[in-house]
Amino acid sequence: MNLGKAFSFAFEDPDWIKKLLIGALITLIPIIGGIVVLGWGLEITRRVIHKESPLLPDWSDFGGYLVKGLQAFVIAFVYMLPIILVSVCSQSATALVGQGDIDQTVVTAITVVSACLSCVVALYGVLMSFVLPAAFANFVASGQLGAGFRFGEIIGLVRAAPVAYLLVLVGAFVASIIASLGVILCIVGMFFTYVYAATINAHLWGQAYNEASAARGLQTTY
Repeated sequence: MNLGKAFSFAFEDPDWIKKLLIGALITLIPIIGGIVVLGWGLEITRRVIHKESPLLPDWSDFGGYLVKGLQAFVIAFVYMLPIILVSVCSQSATALVGQGDIDQTVVTAITVVSACLSCVVALYGVLMSFVLPAAFANFVASGQLGAGFRFGEIIGLVRAAPVAYLLVLVGAFVASIIASLGVILCIVGMFFTYVYAATINAHLWGQAYNEASAARGLQTTY
């Protein structure tokens, strides 16, 4: 894994300012903007995996990025569905307790169960921070949506290179800090740094996939 490369590769493109600025403006589009940028980022992941250049794509394939982003959204939604369901149940239980006309024993039981579920949700969230990057990369490496749900393959990738995926998590944390710094530069600056952070994450996803594939003795091209 080369963390530094993930942070610097975008600047190697002579048109990096234009490409990131266009991405920032696209992010301003309600609802679909973020999805398109996600798809654009996944194109970076695909190029890293297949060792194509330039690594920083232009925006000529807007429709393709939208489709890829929607597919990635579906993958993320399915993986996060347990958290969504548990959160809904927990909120419903909390609302029930708030009514005040329930036996104290039941209230205590609901409180304990809710606390336990919160711990489970937190642990599952940490697991997803490892699994989702592998699922996204597995999807773009093959170009098949179903590859994002090949749970055995995806867990196998994480198990083959746990340190690589830990570095993905570290890189994502640093990228989130960089993205937040855009607030200082007002609205456009905020979205500019958000898009830059997306390039960091996307590059790391591709790197981790390649390292995991190498550890498992798999080819990184299809």
